[in-house]
Amino acid sequence: MRHRKIKGAREMLLAHEDYAVAEDEAIGKDWDEFFGAQRPLHVELGTGRGKFITGMASNCPDVNFIGIELKEEVLLRAVKRARDKQLHNVAFIAGNGARLMEYFKAGSLERIYINFCDPWPKNRHSKRRLVHRGFLEMYKEILTQKGEIHFKTDNEKLFEFALNEFSDSGFRLRNISLDLHSSGFEGNVTTEYEERFAALGMKIYRCEAYL
Repeated sequence: MRHRKIKGAREMLLAHEDYAVAEDEAIGKDWDEFFGAQRPLHVELGTGRGKFITGMASNCPDVNFIGIELKEEVLLRAVKRARDKQLHNVAFIAGNGARLMEYFKAGSLERIYINFCDPWPKNRHSKRRLVHRGFLEMYKEILTQKGEIHFKTDNEKLFEFALNEFSDSGFRLRNISLDLHSSGFEGNVTTEYEERFAALGMKIYRCEAYL
């Protein structure tokens, strides 16, 4: 999906200091202090326009949510959603998910969401996939002892790859769905991509990996 460049997007984004955190300011940040409350911490990688994470924050007021997104003009939309909903348990990092260990302390995340990430279909690019074992080992460092990863994709081959990587990296699996929207699974919060793919009749694959 192409996104229109917005002049001054970074400045506009960071003006919302109650929601947006610059990448360098996120390093070593005390998130309990930022939110003003000690709650379980859930993170979404590649949060986009924030439909999913603001929906989760609305549904789960006793959890703190952080969305990470590189594209600042996209993140502006997410901040606007959170502000319009008057949410106080969600924030956004304008940064790179590959730097998670700099943003969060070891054992501090209860859950990580990976929704419709780039499948990097060529084998030589497999290490770039967010569900590659290299990333999974990093996630294990910052997840709690019973931490979880919730993964959704429209790409069957990526899903098969993810299941193998999770298993080989010591994660257990549950709630595996090969057609989420026909599975009867309750409590699903959709992303914008998910709604678009489902409207085209495409299957959505989902699983939960846990330690």
